[in-house]
Amino acid sequence: MKIVGGLISQCGAAPTDGRQGGPLILTEDVDLLDDLLRLCAAAGARPEVHHGGPDRGGGWDSAPLVLVGDDAAERLRGAVRRRGVVLVGRDQDDPGVWQRAVEIGADHVLLLPDGEQWLVERIADVAEGVGRPALTVGVIGGRGGAGASTLACALAVTAARAGRRTMLVDADPLGGGLDVLLGGETAEGLRWPAFAASRGRVGGGALEESLPELHALRVLSWDRGDMVTVAPEAVRAVVSAARRRGGVVVVDLPRRVDEAVAEALTQVDLGLLVVPPELRAVAGARRVASAAGPVLRDVRVAVPAGVGAPGLGTLDPEEVAGLLGLPLAGEVPWEAGLRAAQAAGVPPGGTARGPLARFCAAFWDRVPADTLGGGV
Repeated sequence: MKIVGGLISQCGAAPTDGRQGGPLILTEDVDLLDDLLRLCAAAGARPEVHHGGPDRGGGWDSAPLVLVGDDAAERLRGAVRRRGVVLVGRDQDDPGVWQRAVEIGADHVLLLPDGEQWLVERIADVAEGVGRPALTVGVIGGRGGAGASTLACALAVTAARAGRRTMLVDADPLGGGLDVLLGGETAEGLRWPAFAASRGRVGGGALEESLPELHALRVLSWDRGDMVTVAPEAVRAVVSAARRRGGVVVVDLPRRVDEAVAEALTQVDLGLLVVPPELRAVAGARRVASAAGPVLRDVRVAVPAGVGAPGLGTLDPEEVAGLLGLPLAGEVPWEAGLRAAQAAGVPPGGTARGPLARFCAAFWDRVPADTLGGGV
């Protein structure tokens, strides 16, 4: 066992099995019950409360999480063992709490008030039925105009068309708004300014439902206002919530890595650095890669065709990747008529038989199926 900030953990965080519902609370301590009900409300969960011992065949078996007040531990001796039991107390100096936890088979001992934030997050996890986190792909341009936002949109549109739960996150406040690129600037739903003050935990389901739905995916973009920054804590909370919904999250990243962007990068599984096949773009991309690399472990190069400057140092895709010392994700094909299609309401990747959509579909097919989150 170990103790961190008042939380004594016996075997790490208990895994969830995808069940949804609130926790079971077992206690006769009125003050402790008030605290636990308050924490359940903060997590958006409706608990079941028992004042006696466990109800065999009822909530004891079916609840995804059981919160046992220290006053009720003795009544649980001899109860059928199960996962997801947390013994909750307040006395930081009581050595007997360890023994009582072992006797009832608790996974954790939580001491209030120090462990409140952990418990809120744990309750919210089981209420949401959290499973495998989303596969999160970040797209970042090696230079301006490389086509990173277009590729990010196309990847998201293609994933959604394949039936994956998909969220597109616009992390570039100066990019003009991905909702515009998708033809949904007037769509109802929240934008980044609504989450600027977010701290702690944001509910994954609530986030998904609050965002505009465009082309079968959810989009978190910027509005047309003056706000161009969001606190790093808010970025962490929002991207974490998006990942908990499973499926696929695509993040359009700016080239400048500040604290807020670094928070997004820490949650990206795979980064695509979009680099036109020319020497100047490679030079700029090297600086971008050096800034993002310490945070983003897996970075690959995507080279857009038809974007380089012929006769001014045009390179092969393999040369671009070799100069950067990064693996090549592929050559992104040129697709004529993208702007005209956008004006007609067709987003990047919206034409299933188009070269861009085929590239994106092949990209998703190369991702091992067991790395994809729930909702696929």
